[in-house]
Amino acid sequence: MKITRVKITRIRPVGGMVAFADIVLEEQLLLSSIAIHEKLDGSGYRLTYPSKISGKFEFPIFHPISKELGLRIEEAITKKLKDVTDDADVRHRGNNAK
Repeated sequence: MKITRVKITRIRPVGGMVAFADIVLEEQLLLSSIAIHEKLDGSGYRLTYPSKISGKFEFPIFHPISKELGLRIEEAITKKLKDVTDDADVRHRGNNAK
């Protein structure tokens, strides 16, 4: 399965969560609301996938089954997050440079 699009929506950090990601697979399937959290040790990011809670039970909405796909999704999202963060830093510095 090819990841054909990645969209990052940054948020004000809350409890380590820094953004949400949407990905499109094969230009045919949108998977949205993937939460991006900073790892506690600061070594990168981890993803959590959406779920629904009903009573005492939690049901996953979706998540990768294979480790390979999970790693590809994590790499694509981390790369896009870095690009978005770098672009925002450049714009921020550019707006303040006088």
